Amino acid sequence: MPKLTFRGGVHLKDYKDLSANAPIVFHQAQGELVFPLSQHIGKPAIPVVKKSDAVLAGQIIAKADGFTSANIITSGSGKVKVIEPRMTSAGVMAQCIVIDNDGQYTLAPGVGEPCDCTQLTREEIIAKVQAAGVVGLGGAGMPTHVKLSPEHPEEIDHIIANGAECEPYITCDDRLMQEQPGWIIGGLRVMLQLFPHANAVIAIEDNKPAAIASMKKAIESEPRMSVAVLKTKYPQGGERNLVHAVTGRKMTSKDLPANLGCIVDNVTTLAAIYRAVCLNEPLMEKGFTVTGDAVAEPHNFLVKIGTSCQELLEAAGGLKAEPKKVLIGGPMMGMAITDLDIPIAKSYNALVCMTHDPVEEAESKLTACIRCGRCVRACPVGLVPQMMAEAAKAKDYGRYVKLHGLDCIGCGCCTYICPAKRPLVQLFKQTKPVVLSLQSQGKL
Repeated sequence: MPKLTFRGGVHLKDYKDLSANAPIVFHQAQGELVFPLSQHIGKPAIPVVKKSDAVLAGQIIAKADGFTSANIITSGSGKVKVIEPRMTSAGVMAQCIVIDNDGQYTLAPGVGEPCDCTQLTREEIIAKVQAAGVVGLGGAGMPTHVKLSPEHPEEIDHIIANGAECEPYITCDDRLMQEQPGWIIGGLRVMLQLFPHANAVIAIEDNKPAAIASMKKAIESEPRMSVAVLKTKYPQGGERNLVHAVTGRKMTSKDLPANLGCIVDNVTTLAAIYRAVCLNEPLMEKGFTVTGDAVAEPHNFLVKIGTSCQELLEAAGGLKAEPKKVLIGGPMMGMAITDLDIPIAKSYNALVCMTHDPVEEAESKLTACIRCGRCVRACPVGLVPQMMAEAAKAKDYGRYVKLHGLDCIGCGCCTYICPAKRPLVQLFKQTKPVVLSLQSQGKL
């Protein structure tokens, strides 16, 4: 019987109380809308518009470049202002389509027209999801049509709706489950139509009682759906951990969930699937939390993709204190940013503004490794971070690979639990691309 938890992990102070009781507010961007061509795993999309072209909300402005890529849809109407490099949360310039927003949000023909999805074939459903530009909205950014196309669909017996939302501060998924359970259930119905041998499990951590109650009520007449109440622990939302917690099955680093009979999608992704297939609404908006002790009025938003982080922060009352650190995402797996004039992309789910910097504080307490083994016990993947760090610092990349360093999921549990305050996950994130580059060149 599944234990509703996983090996390793850590218990965190979650800071969700800052925004957990803030209902979702719909925000229509007033400023320009900026769309990076790469908002997903795989190749960047290819622009199909040019400067001065008029566009309508819901229109494709960049086409997927191959199967593992995703369409980019404009969330507003207006004209193409420019196609040029703009700053992203990764701190690098990336090619973007910039729309001069007319504030009218005039919809493209057919957008928003309901569709009876029960009359669609499997191929038609997947094609609608693909055309809508839906990707994993929990942070990974995998094009969703790829997930919906496993090699052996008849072997899928579990659809897992990821409602864990284990990252500190972030509450937009929690609020979505409370306020729009029908969107999520609608997405699961579509998934179950694709996989007739499967049942659906909505996995929610036990620190979200209102969301649990909402989803249980929503599935009362759904015999193929259930709610699994998971023990609260980070990083519960990782696919490998979630599959094990819900089914008891163990994934290796070489496995995909589909290899174990599972398809895992974030609850926000499921809502996007429902809206794409049943309402003909491509991916134009998503849930987003603006929070942190430096924010005047922490909010949960339904925000247009392409909106400036600066504009959304102002919609949350702006800052009440000078932040020491600003993150896209949460403090464990998010990215620190220095410029708020960056667009909200598909896979972003929060802006966190903190009056303290945990990394800076840890650096001031840094000591030599005391070989306590806590990082090993905390690692949800079963790695030995201490030995990986030694290999990485010595640039012994062959040993790093033998220690399964490429299996690291970057969750940060090792760094969080380390009493010597070693920057382990930061080192691993720097090492991984070097190793992958060497492997691609045949030098490792």
